[in-house]
Amino acid sequence: MSADRETNQGMAHGDTAHADIAFLLADAADEVEIGIAPYQAVVRGGRRRRARRWAVATAMAMVIAASTGTLALAGIGNGDEVTQVAIRPPTAQERHVYAPQRTTLATGTDAGRQWMVTIDVWGAPKNESEAARQFESMGRYGVEPSDAKTPTELVGKGSFFVQRIIGDNMSTVMLGELDTSDDMSGTDLESAAIPLEPDTSGVVGAPNRLVIGNVAPTAREVTCTWDDGTTSVAHKVPANFAVNSKEPVIRPVEGSQAAWFVCLGGEGKGSGSAKVTG
Repeated sequence: MSADRETNQGMAHGDTAHADIAFLLADAADEVEIGIAPYQAVVRGGRRRRARRWAVATAMAMVIAASTGTLALAGIGNGDEVTQVAIRPPTAQERHVYAPQRTTLATGTDAGRQWMVTIDVWGAPKNESEAARQFESMGRYGVEPSDAKTPTELVGKGSFFVQRIIGDNMSTVMLGELDTSDDMSGTDLESAAIPLEPDTSGVVGAPNRLVIGNVAPTAREVTCTWDDGTTSVAHKVPANFAVNSKEPVIRPVEGSQAAWFVCLGGEGKGSGSAKVTG
C-alpha cells in the first residue's frame, strides 16, 4: 500500500507539474501574436486591447464619414450587420448663406495706386426663410442680386459679386447666379473688360485694360490679347498661390465650381480678346 501511495503521490505531483507547465505555456502563448492576427485572435485578445482597436476604428470612421456623408461599418460583430452612421447636414452659416466667402483674385500697384479685384460667393438658400435672411444680409453688404427682385427668387441659387477696388473706391463690376447645372468645360470662357480707373467708366475712348473672367476648372492657360497685338498669359495656380500683379493667373474660388482670372493691360492698352489656350 505504501508503494501504491508513493506511486499515486508521484503521479499526483507529476500531474500538477504538467498542469502548471501547460497553464504557463498557454498563458505565454496568449501574449504572443505572430504575423497578422486572425479575427478570432483579435476578439480573444482581451477587453483592453479590443477597446483600443475599436477607438482607432471609430476615429478613422469619423474622418471617412466627414468626406462621404454616410458610412457603412461592416465586419465587426455579426457579419450580417451593417451600421449606418448619419452625418449632420451643414448649417446655413456653414454653407455661407448669410455671409459670403471672399477670394482675392488679383492685386497690384498702378501709377502709384493700389488696386485689387475680389469676388464674394454666397451659398444657395434652401427655403424662403433662409432666402429672406440672405436678402437682408446682401443689403448690409451693399449688393443686390442680378435677377432676383424678391427673396423667394433666391431659393436654390448661389450668387457671386466681383468688386474692383482702387484707392478708396470700391465698386461691384460683375455679378450673377451660380447654377451647378450649367458647369463650364473645355474652352468655355466668360469675361468682361472694363477700365481700371472707376472715374473713366463710360468715358468714350477710355481703355478697357482690366479683364476679369471665369473658365472651366480644367483650363490651364488663358491668353488676353490687347488692341496693340501684345498678349498677357494667365496660368493655372493652386488656391494658396500668392496674390500679386507680376503675372496674371487662373485660380480656384471658394464656393464656385469655375476658376477665375484677371489680366491687366499696360497704360493706354485696351482689350482685344480673351481665350482659353491651354
